[in-house]
Amino acid sequence: MSLEFVLDTPVVRAFVAQVQDAISSATSPAHACNTIRPRFAQLLADPDWLPSQYQAPVRESGMGGGIGQWLLCRGDDGSFAFFSLVVPPGAETPVHDHLAWGLVGLYRGTQDEEIYTRQNGSLHIVEHRSLEPGDFYVLIPHATTSTACVRPRRRHRCRSTC
Repeated sequence: MSLEFVLDTPVVRAFVAQVQDAISSATSPAHACNTIRPRFAQLLADPDWLPSQYQAPVRESGMGGGIGQWLLCRGDDGSFAFFSLVVPPGAETPVHDHLAWGLVGLYRGTQDEEIYTRQNGSLHIVEHRSLEPGDFYVLIPHATTSTACVRPRRRHRCRSTC
């Protein structure tokens, strides 16, 4: 796999290289995520790594509410993506599943998250969480040892509160 860097900086290249190393030596998505956690926490704590243009809302966003999605790096085979999602204050994502495994973190602002489960064909809230800068969570797919994209367990909605 070759990588395309939209945001090509030493910090992003070093982070992506460490992620790629973790993935290549991992025995499972959970193992890869666990290996990546410390470096991801460092990245979220760095106030200068992400230029302001990748922190901006997008007024005409297809997601609505000005939510912007900024690709930072991707693999040419579709197996890897690193991006910034901007949810402006007061905006919220629709309820969604991430169709991949990985880490999701909050870089700026605050966020409320509702986590859902499907029961009898309907969605029901099973957990409310508040996140602050530096908080992150792991998306792990159902039982698998593959690092391929599979359907994860986390169905959620995120609302920016600041």
